[in-house]
Formats: sequence, structure tokens, C-alpha cells
Amino acid sequence: MARARSDVAIRRWLFGDQLGPHFLGPDESPGDDGREAVLLVVSKSAFRRRRYHRAKAHLLLSAIRHRAAELGDRAELVVADDYRDAVETVGGRLSVCDPTSWGARRLVRRMGADVLPSRGFMSSETEFGEWAAHRGRKRLLQEDFYRQSRLRTGILMDGDEPVGGRWNFDADNRLPPPKGAVTLGLPHPWQPTEDDIDAAVRDELARWERDDGIEFGGRDGPRLFAATRAEALKALDDFVTHRLAEFGPYEDAALTGDWAMAHSLLSAPLNLGLLHPREAIGHVVKAHANGRVSLPSAEGFVRQVMGWRDYVWHLYWYFGEDYVSRSNALGAHQPLPTWFDDLDADAVQARCLSGALADVRDRGWNHHILRLMVLGNWALQRGYDPAATTDWFTRNYVDAYPWVMAANVVGMALYADGGQMATKPYAAGGAYINRMTDSCKGCVYKPSERVGERGCPFTAGYWWFLDREREHLAGNHRLAQPLASLGRLSDREQLVEQEDARGSAAP
Repeated sequence: MARARSDVAIRRWLFGDQLGPHFLGPDESPGDDGREAVLLVVSKSAFRRRRYHRAKAHLLLSAIRHRAAELGDRAELVVADDYRDAVETVGGRLSVCDPTSWGARRLVRRMGADVLPSRGFMSSETEFGEWAAHRGRKRLLQEDFYRQSRLRTGILMDGDEPVGGRWNFDADNRLPPPKGAVTLGLPHPWQPTEDDIDAAVRDELARWERDDGIEFGGRDGPRLFAATRAEALKALDDFVTHRLAEFGPYEDAALTGDWAMAHSLLSAPLNLGLLHPREAIGHVVKAHANGRVSLPSAEGFVRQVMGWRDYVWHLYWYFGEDYVSRSNALGAHQPLPTWFDDLDADAVQARCLSGALADVRDRGWNHHILRLMVLGNWALQRGYDPAATTDWFTRNYVDAYPWVMAANVVGMALYADGGQMATKPYAAGGAYINRMTDSCKGCVYKPSERVGERGCPFTAGYWWFLDREREHLAGNHRLAQPLASLGRLSDREQLVEQEDARGSAAP
């Protein structure tokens, strides 16, 4: 534990997801590193409460320790049982940018810190609150929020009109993977070179397991994601130079031999606070302005970062602290089976599900289509408990925090909030997976079959889900056609019996 310095009037307390220069100084300018003394805390109790993915724990601790090393004498790094012990040990006055969870916000206020407005997003909580208040009884649609953000910031705008005459190129950005391709043929993503700090963190995690009974899941291979600001800037430049041009068309496609596809891999450094989203967006917009990438690719990235990322951040606060615990509109109570909870990809025959679990096991990451349309879709179809499923995503993904996963899992993937966020459940059968991935090739199941030994568990599960939830979903006009088709299935009883028997077994 660091020795407290008595000559410091006030320290800036940085949480582990507030590691960029914009969390220091009087404002959130990306290059403003300030000159305050800094407190960084590693709380062992946070890791005792949950079984985190080992790669997630390694990335977080590596990022904290690298930041402390960069700040040198300005930083006091305290490893303590919990945050309260660390703060009381150091003593003195603290300032802090409002943290990213309900629990952490209560903590900093109980500890008497000077709380500054939150940072690291394109819009403030006040701006979102004003927008939401002006909606009246209208739904808080992400597309409407995104357009308002574009108007407010002027990003990809020509006066009051969007550049190119369209707000959204999502319909153009849904290409399946190239026929017969094993990869997109892009250069391998930039990867950091580990150093002595990374090695020391691995030793630290091993001691925690051995001496403190702290458990981790998954595998911790070589670090794939940026843990410093310099690394984050290299990752950003690598994405814009080598993959952004292909990002738009193929952002919803997946190939088993190409784990990164054309995705940016910037969610982890963005959510660690190493990059400001304004920087990432600016780099992308400049590439489009210089003619290096198409408008659909640039707009697709801007929509993900300024539209979706900001949107789920604000919904975390807008829906309230009990949003995850209270949301179970479909009455889903199935516990996560051991094979799913333990990331046991080898227990699964369904190639898409096995591959998605292996991605999480090996890297603590896969891109959004595998999260939503494979893992989330499976949890929705099988009726996994929403709170447990949200916790699983939060523990296992290197870029996940409570604010990230609340609306993404509860609202988007599981429809557990009854439609507060999404207009329909994102359930899909094997046909969608077959169209957007290459997983069905060589699989023991056939996406066109729903019963029998080769019946695809996603295709069968889709109809099983609709049958089970037909009363809950009867009023949803977007599901009128599939619900009508459900009533005409000749093998409906056989299908339901088959999926009831499958239960929690690995498919």
C-alpha cells in the first residue's frame, strides 16, 4: 500500500475506467492532463464479489498500474480490501469525476469527495434529461436521440441537413460475409506488446487466487486491447487505416476464422477512459472528409459511438438503479446452466454457439452480432434469468460495466423490460445465423430443420420461444406475422415437446 503524502491539498480520485487525460484538469478536453496529485485504487473486494474473466481483470489492473507509472510522483496507487479503506488510509480532500455506477456514486458522496460532472461521453446527463423531458409521452428512440446529437454537435452535418442527405446508412451496412471467404482479408489488428507491468499483474492475480480465494474464469492469453493512452491512439489509427473502409458493409457479418472482422476493437479503451469518443469520431470523420472511407462506414461508426454508446449510458441512469433487478416482463427464471456460465464451448455442438462461447472464453470479447444474435438470442429463447444473464455479460466481457450491459442485455437482447427500449424481441432462428455467418457450414444441425436429430436448436428455439410467450407478445404488431405462422406449424406439438425435453442441456 502506498504511503500517503501529507503535502497534497487535494487529490483527483481516478476510478479504473477514468484513466485518460480528460479525467484530470478543470474540463474534459482530451489533451488536458492537469497537474493534480492523483489517487488510484485497486479494490480486492470488487473481485471477490464476482468471478470476473481473467483477461478482464488483467486488462483493468494493467491499465491502472500503467497509468500510475505514467503519472510517477503525482500518483498514489493503493491496493486495499475496499475503496473505503484506501480513501481513509490516504486521507485528505478528494475530487472525482462522477463515477459510472450507482454504487460508486453513492460511495464518493459518502466519502465526502468533491464530485464533478461525469466525463467521457458526447452528451451530458443534463442534455439527455432535457431531450427526454421534451419527448413527453413519445418513446425514447435511439434514432431520434442520435439525430438530435448530430444536430447539436454538427458532426456529419451540412447545416441542418445530414451529409449525403441521409441520417442513417444502417440498411446499407448489413452485407453477409463474402461468399466462400474464410476472413475479410484485412491486416491483423494492431496488438500491444506486453511489458513488465503486465507480467507483474499476472503474478498478482495468481497470488489473489492462491492466498485470497479470489476466483477468475476464462483464459488470459496475450493482452489484445489497449491499456495505455499511447496504445489506444495506436489502436485507433490502425482501425481507421486498415479496417474502417470495410467496417460499414460488414458490421453485422461474422466469420469463424476472423474474430475481429472490420471492427474497431476500441470499446475497451473507450470504456477505460483512455480515449475520448470525440477523438475517435473526429479521426473517422476526417478520414471520410479526405476521401479515404465511404460515408456509410464513417456514419456507421459515428452511430455506434455517439448514438448507441451515449444512448445506453443515459438509459442506465434514466431507467433507475433497480432497472435490471425489476425487469422480467417475460417471467424468465431459468438459471444459467453450468456449461454456459463456465464458458464450456467444448460441451456445445451447435457451431455458432460453441464459437461465440469460445470467443468469450479465449478473449473476453466478440463483436455485437455474436453478442446479440447468438448469445443473447440463445438466452432469450431459453428463458435465462435476466439479472443473471446481465451479470454474466458484465463479468466476462473486457469492455463491460454495469452501465454498458443494463440496457444492452435487459432491454435489447432479452426484452425483459417489456419494450421500454426495443420495439420487439430480437429472437431469430437459424436462417438469420446462416445468412450472416459461416457457422452453419459443417455444423451437425441444419438451420432449415427444426425437429429431429438435425433440427437446429436456434430454429426450434425461435418457435418454442414464440409458443411459450405468445400471450405476452400477442399485442406486438411486429410479431403478428410470425405468431400467425406459429399457429400453422404442422409439427408444433412435436417441436415443443422436443425443446421442453432439451431443457438446460448443451445443444
